[in-house]
Amino acid sequence: MTKRPDPNRRRVWTTDAGPICPRCLRPISECRCGEEIAADAIDPRDAPVRVGRETKGRKGKCVTVVTGLPLRGKALQDLASRLKKRCGSGGTEREDAVEIQGDHRDVIVAELQTLGYRPKKAGG
Repeated sequence: MTKRPDPNRRRVWTTDAGPICPRCLRPISECRCGEEIAADAIDPRDAPVRVGRETKGRKGKCVTVVTGLPLRGKALQDLASRLKKRCGSGGTEREDAVEIQGDHRDVIVAELQTLGYRPKKAGG
């Protein structure tokens, strides 16, 4: 027997980043509803997108990581492809993040702003 969320319960405050699923009241990245949320259903201005640089676990190689995107599936693949082409570099998409090879934070922040997101540089 699965427990359904109480329809009268609403989240007042949370420290989680990103939008909340209207059905299960969890962050989109942890949603267990089994439904794909359309990219058009979420306003890009509601999602605080972080653009950071990582080298940990990559033998010193630098990777630009974009997290907090409210996209899944095909929409995330399309955005990753657009960012890779814009940077002229390789990369991949993972669960709810996009990784681009090299340090391209400035280019990615500018591209995400043209798409209507609110990107912030994260980390050093």
